[in-house]
Amino acid sequence: MAMDAGDIERMIKAALPDAKVVIRDLAGDGDHYAAEVVSASFKGKSRVQQHQMVYEALKGNMGGALHALALQTSVAE
Repeated sequence: MAMDAGDIERMIKAALPDAKVVIRDLAGDGDHYAAEVVSASFKGKSRVQQHQMVYEALKGNMGGALHALALQTSVAE
């Protein structure tokens, strides 16, 4: 079962309330998305740690309901 872009955004914002999140459906199939996440919570974190924070927010849906997520993270200014 595919995930809705709105669900992905809500899950990320629930874990990172200050985040600005932009989700794009890359293939139109609800399985392949790109996400841009900007959050002050990422300050002082490596890129890997930032991505781990986003994956944690998705609560185990990666590889299941969400097949692929091209992720771009950055620190809010």
